[in-house]
Amino acid sequence: MGVIGSHQYPAMESVIYGKPAAEALREEAERLGARRVYLIASRTLNTTTDEIEKIRDALGDRHVATFDGVPQHTTRDVVTQIARQASEARADLVVAIGGGSVVDAAKIVLMCIEHAIFEPAGLDGFETTPDRRFGPFRSPKVRMIAIPSTLSGGEYNSGALVTDTSRKLKQIFNHPMMMPRSIILDPAITKYTPEKLWLGSGTRAMDHGIEAICSSRPNVLVDAVCQQGLRYLHDGLLRTKAHPDDAAARLSCQLGSWLSAFGLQSRVPMGASHAIGHVLGGTCDVPHYFCTAVMMPSVLRYNRPATEAAQQSIAAALGAPGRDAGEAFAAFIAELGLPRRLADVGVGEDRFELIGRNAMLSIFTRANPQPIREPGDVVKILKLAA
Repeated sequence: MGVIGSHQYPAMESVIYGKPAAEALREEAERLGARRVYLIASRTLNTTTDEIEKIRDALGDRHVATFDGVPQHTTRDVVTQIARQASEARADLVVAIGGGSVVDAAKIVLMCIEHAIFEPAGLDGFETTPDRRFGPFRSPKVRMIAIPSTLSGGEYNSGALVTDTSRKLKQIFNHPMMMPRSIILDPAITKYTPEKLWLGSGTRAMDHGIEAICSSRPNVLVDAVCQQGLRYLHDGLLRTKAHPDDAAARLSCQLGSWLSAFGLQSRVPMGASHAIGHVLGGTCDVPHYFCTAVMMPSVLRYNRPATEAAQQSIAAALGAPGRDAGEAFAAFIAELGLPRRLADVGVGEDRFELIGRNAMLSIFTRANPQPIREPGDVVKILKLAA
């Protein structure tokens, strides 16, 4: 036969797009019978716009509390604090409104509520490891809805990145029911997102698509969907950079983020760009939305021997058929005006060995299509991006 594989559908019920977030959330709360809705919101959206107030107004007496203090890299300290508040408020639905850190916080808060984890150390032993994909969590009784304001796409999978500040280590926590029940895509929510965050998070979404297409366990449905996602994002990001008020272009980017995440949804393993990106954020304080911009061309170059055909399809999706995929992606990053090298985000070669050691702790390192057997292999990729 020649083609062997499988596709897994996620524990998610719906993606709602093109409808005002307040209206869509009210309808979802009614559908789910939620009476006590706890909001975890972006501070910018909550304090400088009326978007969160619109949502509170639409929920009416269903709204019980709003928290807006999630830091850029979601931390154990904050999520356990939120879990205590949400538990005391007897929340029966958690809603994340904001970027990837807010969404990740909501996911792990579900598990902290379920297990009454209200202190940072309580999460020890629940993290994923190279030998254990899912932590030993129970299925949470309280579920979540995500209303993303950026494009990083973490809402489409069941994992959450949480930083243990005591060890300066970003860890993955995962359980199938950490997946949002619903995701609401409203371009109006995104118009307040700073340009660099919008564009950078769009490249982070592309990372999901590229690593799925290049994966060591590819999937024909995922390949087709992710290629279309990359096209939506390539064109939509360039359009929104030129015309920030173009709502149709913003929705195209949101749709591209959704489609590019299709591999993660069906548990197609990611690779080195994800592994290194998580370490750059947790260990080196690089904003998550710049990690793909600086790393992906070098990861593609390292992986080329194992992914030649996949990289041809990626170059075509980036509007550069016949060109080297790494070069095409680097040219796209330059067009967007994003940082292009590790030096541009303050990471020097003196950090490479530590990054290499920490990256070897990631489940994604083992899944990289071109084998990574030791920290020195990670350092080879980092040197290509220096």
